[in-house]
Amino acid sequence: MKPHLAMLVLLTGALLASGCATKKYVRNTTAPIQAKVDQVGEQTNRNAAATEEARKEIKSVDERAETGISAAKERAMSAENKAGEAMTKATEAGTMAADARSRADQNTTELTSLRNVVSNIDDYKPVAETTVQFGFGKDKLTPEAKESLDKLAAGRTNLKRFVIAVEGFTDRTGSAAYNEALSQRRATAVVNYLVTKHDIPLYRIYTVGLGSEKPADEGRNRAARSKNRRVEVKIFSADQTMASTASPSGANSTR
Repeated sequence: MKPHLAMLVLLTGALLASGCATKKYVRNTTAPIQAKVDQVGEQTNRNAAATEEARKEIKSVDERAETGISAAKERAMSAENKAGEAMTKATEAGTMAADARSRADQNTTELTSLRNVVSNIDDYKPVAETTVQFGFGKDKLTPEAKESLDKLAAGRTNLKRFVIAVEGFTDRTGSAAYNEALSQRRATAVVNYLVTKHDIPLYRIYTVGLGSEKPADEGRNRAARSKNRRVEVKIFSADQTMASTASPSGANSTR
């Protein structure tokens, strides 16, 4: 073999041997680095996943907290409204209780007066009266009837001890039961007017419906029946000065 050819072979072998050694060195050197890089990548991925999970959990917690806060606000507002309503009702109840006590005190005074009336009933004398008429089968007050009652009520303003007797009547048309009920309704209409229009205490009024009993006119014609459809109202007083000086007024012109 020629010398230069042998040298070439040797050089080629050396280079091949050197190349194989270099690749192995590189592999041996980079393998741990790659493994570290892969480990870091995996850790980064895990951290990213954990971060995303934490973000979702934080968002969920925030949403639940916001919902809880809103619910708490609504409950607080509802409680405040109920407290306000309770306070208003308590105030109204207090006012009603005060009014009730006032009325009770007044009623006590008036009932005491009424007991005195009952115990001295013989001292009561008639001081005024009127008669109001009604239409056939009717129990509503006419304007004329109201005017008569207004005049009667005006005359009792100076009385301190008085009672009012209200007696309802009908003509003989119809059954006894119907007439009795009708006469009571007529008497009740008078009582309601005296109580609501003239503030006369109800306990001072005595009412009865007598139907067709005690007719004002025994006749059986139209004029007689018209006179019998009536309510008689009489005021009795134990005020001696009034009773001694006042004479009973006659029935009004409708009687």
